[in-house]
Amino acid sequence: MSSDHPIRETRPEPSPRDALEEVLFEVKRVIVGQDAMLERLLVALLAGGHVLLEGVPGLAKTLTVKTLAEAVGGKFTRVQFTPDLVPADLVGTRVLKAGGGGFDVELGPVFGNLVLADEINRAPAKVQSALLEVMQEQQVTIGGTTYPVPTPFLVLATQNPIESEGTYPLPEAQVDRFLLKLLVGYPTPGEEAAVVGRSLRGPVVVEKRLELSDLETHRRTVAEVFVDRDVVGYAVALADATRRPAEHGLEDLVPFVEYGASPRGPIGLVHAARALAMLRGRRHVVAADVRDLAPDVLRHRLVMSYDALAEGITAEDVLDRVLEAVPLPAGERRRANDARDQYAA
Repeated sequence: MSSDHPIRETRPEPSPRDALEEVLFEVKRVIVGQDAMLERLLVALLAGGHVLLEGVPGLAKTLTVKTLAEAVGGKFTRVQFTPDLVPADLVGTRVLKAGGGGFDVELGPVFGNLVLADEINRAPAKVQSALLEVMQEQQVTIGGTTYPVPTPFLVLATQNPIESEGTYPLPEAQVDRFLLKLLVGYPTPGEEAAVVGRSLRGPVVVEKRLELSDLETHRRTVAEVFVDRDVVGYAVALADATRRPAEHGLEDLVPFVEYGASPRGPIGLVHAARALAMLRGRRHVVAADVRDLAPDVLRHRLVMSYDALAEGITAEDVLDRVLEAVPLPAGERRRANDARDQYAA
């Protein structure tokens, strides 16, 4: 049977993983290396959590955030934190109209999709408090009126670990609001050679690979990723081992940890693991997802003691021991053993 109308082939919609792989590919056209950081930034974007980036100057932290915003079609704003910054410089203020006919509201740079708070620990406490409200409440109050920030909204803050003069330590309450703390290291010699080579050419034009509406759809998909009760128990056990190390066979760590991870720790672990599972092409979370993210989700939630400072014991050292001491759920241990036995055979 013939038809006058040609048959059109409908191309299937790309899966969330494929769509986000395109975003990652676009960012990697600009950023060399830093694969783990890029993956974690996508995790934060999907999970709706904020990120604290710590690294020495010159590691392309600002460029990474700007490129990611362009690739997902979001509005990028940057605030350089300095000691003379005031809350109005961040959130906005009321401005008197010409002729004295009332006030206009001028919204600050915090009204963006991806907000870069550069050198966040250089701003005084009042500015930290203003940023805290935005991060937690997703809104700003100016002159008694509340203004919601755009959706999606993500704060990515940077701090320099090697220069403490003129800085204000971040309050624990604010640090705990960050879903992830990422340590950005130096590139390998090969990666650095590629960076130098790219600097000899013109700047790369970043193409938008995702609409913000699609990103919101993918975030709803993350909320449907299944999390087994054993995986939740594993995340809780990791956090508990930082609070009560002696009960997990880690008596020698007791003098070094003043306070362990807050309840936001396991909550953040599970939500971030959902996003990571989707990026890895699964609709369910496995304990390995939680284990891979544990250092990034928990390191900034540990308050180390003076004994730890004196002996050079870091949060990473504690978490390495915790990950060794807390066993995987029984089902995943069996699967890991079966895979190892099959490989050996």
